[in-house]
Amino acid sequence: MSVRTTVVASTLLWAAVAVLSGITPLAAHAQSLPDWKGIWIAEGLVADISGFPPPGSRPWKLLGGDFPWNETGRARLEASFANYEDQKADGWGFPMMMDSAAPMQFLITPGETLIINVYRDVRHIYTDGRDHPADEDRWPTTWGDSVGHWEGDTLVIDTISVRDPTRYFFSSPPLSEGAHFIERIRMTGPDRIESVMTINDPTTLSMPWVVELAYVRAAGLDRMINDDYANDRSEVENGLFTILPPKE
Repeated sequence: MSVRTTVVASTLLWAAVAVLSGITPLAAHAQSLPDWKGIWIAEGLVADISGFPPPGSRPWKLLGGDFPWNETGRARLEASFANYEDQKADGWGFPMMMDSAAPMQFLITPGETLIINVYRDVRHIYTDGRDHPADEDRWPTTWGDSVGHWEGDTLVIDTISVRDPTRYFFSSPPLSEGAHFIERIRMTGPDRIESVMTINDPTTLSMPWVVELAYVRAAGLDRMINDDYANDRSEVENGLFTILPPKE
């Protein structure tokens, strides 16, 4: 049975359940969606308050030092490294927010999935059947324009119009604003989500670039707290950001 056939069969099954139980189609669809509640962090990335991983931890997979850059892409990558320390923004932007040290959450609804990280970066992935806006109604933005659909328990995301990261964000792949991203995200265990991101960008890449990412449930966190880190209980211990006990 094909994936499309499986999805159609699943949808019809939920519709039948809805009719028999009096549940509205929208509510039935909501009940069929996966539950990715909790706080998630990129697997293998541990960072201090600076947002940079300490020496010895794995590099960001989306940095792209050894991936299929063409001549233009390689030149842009070297220029990005040359200005590495000067490139810092208030947040991560796409695609780096999907491979950063910042914890994030998934909010799944029938018509839209939101991906939100602790820096208040927000991705809107519309799953209500709409397409990307027409060229004349669309411009490059920090997070691009994302539409998606569900194939069983897999969220498939199509993203375009991502603003040139080399001008705004540190440690971002120096892709062009014509880059096209396809992500396939699914939960593979109670504490693990996996994603396969395929990037096409003829301006900077000699072939499609496939990146495999994973997220693990953050232990000890039950909510996201937004702060500017300028309070008297912020502390870094052994390279990790922590919160001191309240003062007496």
